[in-house]
This record gives sequence, structure tokens and C-alpha cells, in this order.
Amino acid sequence: MVYRKGELSPAAVDRGWPHQVALREAACTGANHKIHLDFCKELSLCPRGHSVYHDHTTWRVFCFADPAHAARFREKFGGEPFDPRDRGRGSAWAQWRKPAAKPATKPDSR
Repeated sequence: MVYRKGELSPAAVDRGWPHQVALREAACTGANHKIHLDFCKELSLCPRGHSVYHDHTTWRVFCFADPAHAARFREKFGGEPFDPRDRGRGSAWAQWRKPAAKPATKPDSR
């Protein structure tokens, strides 16, 4: 892979902006793209994001340095938390190995 001088590498993004939120790509196109950027002007959004794929769906990943900013973004637009450790390796880098949802536990009835 070739990097350009001064460009943030994926590893640098993960280190500097570890709090990441994934939105379905369909929710990030057209006018929604500008709405997301305008909302993030005062937040710690990384200037470079990325996309991942899971179950034939493209997800756009927004990366934040501050966990509170990521929480505000999720509260406003939804999405799912994205852990960079769940991303594929090598040629499968864009694969999201999303962990299965944990089953809800019933409260103890004592």
C-alpha cells in the first residue's frame, strides 16, 4: 500500500480518534452528508474516515477523539459503536467482523 506524505494512516486514525461510530452508507449520502459534517464542526471528528462492509451492507465510520462527542453523534443520528479491533486484516481490511449481539438477560426474580 502506498501512502502520501502527510496523509493519516489507518493506524494513526485508530490511535488518535479511537471512539468510532458506524452508520449505514445509505444514511450518509446526499444532503445527509452535509448535515453530518455541519453537526460535527464543533466535535472532535477526524478529517479522514473510512468504510467497512458487513452482510452485504456498506457502513461509513465516523471517528472521534472524545467519547462524549461520539455519544452525541450516536444520540443524534443513531448508528452503532465500531471497535477498530473488529476490522479485518490484510486484504480483508474493509470487512467488519461484527460480534454477535449478546442475548438479553432476564432480571433476577428474587
